[in-house]
Amino acid sequence: MAEQLSFDLPAKTALGREDFFVSPANALAVAMISASSWPGNKLVLTGPAGSGKTHLAHVWAGETGGRIVNARDLTYDAVPDLATGPIAVEDVPFVADDLEKQKALFHLHNLTLAEGNTLLMTGRLAPRFWEMPLPDLQSRIQGAHHVALDPPDDALLCAVLAKLFVDRQLSPKPEVISYLVNHMDRRFDTAAQVVERLDRVALAEKRTITRALAIRLLNDDTL
Repeated sequence: MAEQLSFDLPAKTALGREDFFVSPANALAVAMISASSWPGNKLVLTGPAGSGKTHLAHVWAGETGGRIVNARDLTYDAVPDLATGPIAVEDVPFVADDLEKQKALFHLHNLTLAEGNTLLMTGRLAPRFWEMPLPDLQSRIQGAHHVALDPPDDALLCAVLAKLFVDRQLSPKPEVISYLVNHMDRRFDTAAQVVERLDRVALAEKRTITRALAIRLLNDDTL
């Protein structure tokens, strides 16, 4: 059988529940996202870049009919409409230097809960490190139930790499993923960077993604 070549095709991220691999590193977060209710109707979901926060937010939105907005896109005028149903606000710490966005989020928090709806907020670090200059907002964030996505174990890192390849319509041999799991820096964002670089190099050199290419990439910072 001929080996698969790499083609310059757009990556399409799969965000369905069936595309999310559950392991001990994320099982608690998945359980909380799937819960029928949260304490106080609000939840903070945290984890490093690439850990699956956005994926879980989409799973939650799909199951609840909720909507998703990035904190940097939040406006005060949009709050009354957003508060009419379940709402997820992503990357909240990124507005720590924008008082107007914080005021909009504070208003959204209060109105969403007053309407009896649920609020999901995401960020990379634990809420106590978000350091929102608006004290009332920071206190309400810290008052939310918090669940974290832990660093990946072997099974999760393997699944993340496989999904990243699938998103790019690539099918490397199993030994490629096994090698990467055993030798790469065990971070979600590193996994995304490694897959992107393998795709780029394989495309440029018109070759397949092999274990030899993976070894070369991990040992050559110039690629």
